[in-house]
Amino acid sequence: MAIAELVKKNAYEAAMENFDLAADALELDPDLRRMIKYPERILQVNLPVRMDDGHIHRFEGYRVQHSTARGPAKGGIRYHPNVTLDEVKALATWMTWKCAVVNIPFGGGKGGITCSPKDMSQGELERMTRRYAASILPLIGPERDIPAPDVYTNSQTMAWIMDTYSMTKGYPIPGVVTGKPISLGGSLGRNEATGRGVFYTVQCACEHMKLPIRGSKVVVQGFGNAGSVAAHLLDSAQAYVIAVSDSHGCVYNRNGLDIPKLMIYKEQTGNVLGFAASEEIKPQELLALDCDILVPAALENTIDGENAHTVKARIVAEAANGPVTPEGDTVLEHKGCFVIPDILCNAGGVTVSYFEWVQDEQHLFWEADDVYAKLERVMKTSFAEVLKMHLEHKVSMRTAANMLGIGRVAEATKIRGLYP
Repeated sequence: MAIAELVKKNAYEAAMENFDLAADALELDPDLRRMIKYPERILQVNLPVRMDDGHIHRFEGYRVQHSTARGPAKGGIRYHPNVTLDEVKALATWMTWKCAVVNIPFGGGKGGITCSPKDMSQGELERMTRRYAASILPLIGPERDIPAPDVYTNSQTMAWIMDTYSMTKGYPIPGVVTGKPISLGGSLGRNEATGRGVFYTVQCACEHMKLPIRGSKVVVQGFGNAGSVAAHLLDSAQAYVIAVSDSHGCVYNRNGLDIPKLMIYKEQTGNVLGFAASEEIKPQELLALDCDILVPAALENTIDGENAHTVKARIVAEAANGPVTPEGDTVLEHKGCFVIPDILCNAGGVTVSYFEWVQDEQHLFWEADDVYAKLERVMKTSFAEVLKMHLEHKVSMRTAANMLGIGRVAEATKIRGLYP
């Protein structure tokens, strides 16, 4: 069973529920609640695309700007068969709080196209991307809304968007997107930024829990960009990554998988199944494995009220956006599991996206070690701020992160006032 089949709950409902929990804990003014809870702008576009066989296929695309109170909207674009408007609204909402948690001057945005990218040729993907870029052109720009890669999009996708946007303006504008190829103004360290940010927050959580990373058992659900980088860094820190999964299935070795070789194997074959010195297990078995650290790095709502009771990990590090439902959160909290919430745990990607945007605007680029050092400082400072909120207010880490992010957005909104 594919991981996507586990999705049951509407992600936007979960986002709204988590907002209300944090707003209640903050005792947020009702007027401010109404101003910051809902998206500022929602664009739904019709995308006719000529396919390779000559026929025209219609796709649906979305771009949502949840908030620009603290700066331009920022958020990825995903291509997936299950993309819906509600999902994009939820992701844009989480981006707002995420940018505020790590205290970078962006608001939240998100985009997506309902499509099956694995079944499309490179030419079809390019034509669809350029059509989408042209359709959302009124909303995007370096000072307005800055897209980035997400599920099944990459640096090439961003290059097409950057080129389409630049051609309409008459000159190159690299700052319109982040996650670009290095040759077009991308930042060193961007590709592994999300996974590296996950690793830094896991380090902090392990220190708080007095759990040595060395010798700990790790399970990674979703061996894509973020999951594989986090697994590689944890493996390098001498943890045992005993199981990983992707959209094709799950592999397990109780003595630890050879992560560097598995990364090469997946690059060559396109999936993790059949890897040497491993056995295939079911997705529900993966979540229930006896481990110290579980890294859900797949899609939303994969841990819910029904399966959360099977989780045995001491730490759940949310590399994905919204992998645990509110019902799942309640179960994990009662079990004493320490959850590093998504808007903190996976904020490394948007943090280095901010670094890339700064470099593009300054026309001055940094070395990889500088990017990593700045990222580590931002992630560990943000973890400490969320942990302090968690301990002082005696709320869950998720509510603490939301309180920190929502509080900063509310403060900016209050100071700016209401126009007109």
